[in-house]
This record gives sequence, C-alpha cells and structure tokens, in this order.
Amino acid sequence: MRLDKFLGDHNIGTRKQIKEYVKNGRCSINGSVATKPDVHIDENSDEICFDGKVLSFSKFHYYMLYKPQGVVSATTDGKNTTVLDLLADENVRGLSPCGRLDIDTEGLLLLTDDGELIHRLLSPKKHVDKIYEVHLRDEISDEAISALTKGIDIGDKDKDGEPLLTLPARVEKKGSDEEGKPVIHLIIHEGRFHQVKRMLEAAGNEVLFLKRLSMGSLELDDSLNPGEYRPLTDNELKLLGVNEN
Repeated sequence: MRLDKFLGDHNIGTRKQIKEYVKNGRCSINGSVATKPDVHIDENSDEICFDGKVLSFSKFHYYMLYKPQGVVSATTDGKNTTVLDLLADENVRGLSPCGRLDIDTEGLLLLTDDGELIHRLLSPKKHVDKIYEVHLRDEISDEAISALTKGIDIGDKDKDGEPLLTLPARVEKKGSDEEGKPVIHLIIHEGRFHQVKRMLEAAGNEVLFLKRLSMGSLELDDSLNPGEYRPLTDNELKLLGVNEN
C-alpha cells in the first residue's frame, strides 16, 4: 500500500495535505522519517507514525452507534440525516449499517465494511438474538405472549402464498416506564420490515417507543448518548468472532 493512501485511510488529510505533511517530516516508517508520500509500505508489518503516534492498520472498520430517532439507517438519503452523516469525522467509505432501524426507532446500530460479519449477524439461519426494549400502549396478555413465542402472522407470505409466521420470539416483562406504560424486552432473530411493530400490532397492541439494546454479543454502551458512536473494543470484536489480522 502507498503511504499516502494509508494516511488517508486514517483521516490524516487530503492527498495534497498529506504530501505537505510528509514534506515537513511529520511521518516516519520504522523509525526513519519518510521523504516521499507515494513510497510503498507493508501495512501489516511496518510501523507507521504520524506526529509520533503509531497508526495501526485495520482491514475492516467497526463502529457502534447509538442511533437517535429522526435519522435513517442508510448510506445516502435526499431528505433525511443518515447514520453515515453522524460519522462525518471518520473515513466512512465502504461503511454500511448492519441491519436497519426505523426512522423513529433508536438504539444500537453497528456500522462496518466487513460484509461477512454483516451476513453472519443478519442471517435468520444463524439465530442471532436481537433484543429490543418495547414500550406498549396496553399491558401484554398471556395470549399475546404465547402467540409471539410460537410465531405470529404479520401479513407476510411465503413463495406459495401461505402465511409466513415470524420465528419464535421471547418476551420478558420489564415493568412500566415513567408514564406508567408497560415495558417488555422482545428477543427476535429476524429483521423483517417494521417487524417488532407489526408483531405487537398482530398481537392486539401498539408500540409507543422502540429501542434496540443488543445484537448477538454486542450490547449498546450505556455511556453513549443518542447520536454518539465509538469504535468497537478488542473484546467486542473477539466476542463477535472477528479476527482483525
């Protein structure tokens, strides 16, 4: 990889700026000051420093975002703010949201350019748990819980035109919110269009507030506020089965 591309991938600056930075001696390769921005490096073994800070190479990038309401889970949109807009300070080239949250839904969203991980987390065959905090209009009945845990008809059809039930879910009652509305945790393994809202509607209820808390081993960081993000930690990557190298 060329040095200027490596530095660009770390958001050091534009190609023109990086050329100037190298000219001014701000970058070193294995302890020696770099003199040419187009010199080729081994990103896996060479030690690259900028202003004395070692820059590590990552083949893929992984960010945890607390998606706020009013933001769309898309890479581009003509009208609304996108989740990539919230990462404006990062190199977002190639990043995609892992799954989607409705515009009025908030919570955990993983953004990455690791397509294999996205497939693994989203495939219904992998049975990856997705936990949602759901505030409801009415107290959920035992009958509704039974229907949700067995699989419920939300209007989708299979290739033969037969009702395509949701996969069995789990329901955990969590008391009430500040307004006295019942709160549950709903654990599902799919990501159909408006799935959680449609499941509760089919069960005779209405979702008033929806927040995704986790996806597989990845849990929303309590220290993040809506709209904030951070890179995944080494431990989170390990739990996701990601081998950076």
